[in-house]
Amino acid sequence: MNMKQWLEDLKNAPCKKALPVLSFPCIRLMGISVRELIADSDLQAKGMKLVADRVDAAASVSMMDLSVEAEAFGARIQVSDDEVPTVVGALVTDEEAAQALAVPAVGAGRTGKYVQAIEKACKLITDRPVFAGIIGPFSLTGRLMDVTEAMVNCYEEPDMVHLILEKATEFLIAYAKAYKAAGANGIVMAEPLAGLLSPDMAQEFSEPYVRQIVEAVQDDNFLVIYHNCGDNTVRMIDSILRTGSAAYHFGNSISMKEMLEKVPQDIVVMGNVDPAAQLRNGTPESVRAETLSILRECGSHSNFVISSGCDIPPASPWENIDAFFAAVEEYYHPAQ
Repeated sequence: MNMKQWLEDLKNAPCKKALPVLSFPCIRLMGISVRELIADSDLQAKGMKLVADRVDAAASVSMMDLSVEAEAFGARIQVSDDEVPTVVGALVTDEEAAQALAVPAVGAGRTGKYVQAIEKACKLITDRPVFAGIIGPFSLTGRLMDVTEAMVNCYEEPDMVHLILEKATEFLIAYAKAYKAAGANGIVMAEPLAGLLSPDMAQEFSEPYVRQIVEAVQDDNFLVIYHNCGDNTVRMIDSILRTGSAAYHFGNSISMKEMLEKVPQDIVVMGNVDPAAQLRNGTPESVRAETLSILRECGSHSNFVISSGCDIPPASPWENIDAFFAAVEEYYHPAQ
């Protein structure tokens, strides 16, 4: 599939399909737990197919599990039945540990299962693009060092941070290439931790490494969608755009209207219905209201695609997810 043409068609469509980061709620359609889902590539592919059959989304997006890559490096993770896994503790605590940190092969931990899941999903889902999910380089570095320590070390131990970033980037390039070889049409790269940095710090500790990954894998048939749900994204948008990603996805902590005013009109921007307060904990009525509110404020921008602000939580009620899609349909196809 020519993905640059697909993106152009999405941008030019007068009635746009939504593209939420929607995968983990498949557990409710399948009657399984998150614990079972993340351990089985067949279940992941089946879950993505069930979601694709239920909703008329512009693309299928795989699990945004930001523990997978850190686990491959050796980090401990905490798994539960109804929440996305999280990293526990710090793997790298000093310069010596940073020097000793080995770059894993793709396939370490659960990365092999996730690549297999995409390969299987691509055979099941043939009516829309399939995007794999990976973490961004600074966000991975934060999970290897401990998030707070990573932020502090940008000031106190910048060389150590850069060393880990280089290793993280080397692995993420190989991981993205594995997804590409498996048949994915692109990746959604989640770099939320960079959204907590100042613009200058993001320019140093995130932008060049994200750009390396983009330049290594992006082409006409494989796109990188950059995701950042941090508070500072509007302030650091120039740095974010310099990554060269094909499209950009932002969270609900910012004004999408304000963001759209700062992004060139030929670049697709996605977001930002609140995944926790609305899609997880809201009601069909409140989801409809927020979705329509964002569309009315931003829908006149030809480069805007409605989405969730981040990954939709596993336990989100399908009544709320259905209400989101119904609101998009209502906006673009109002009853006569």
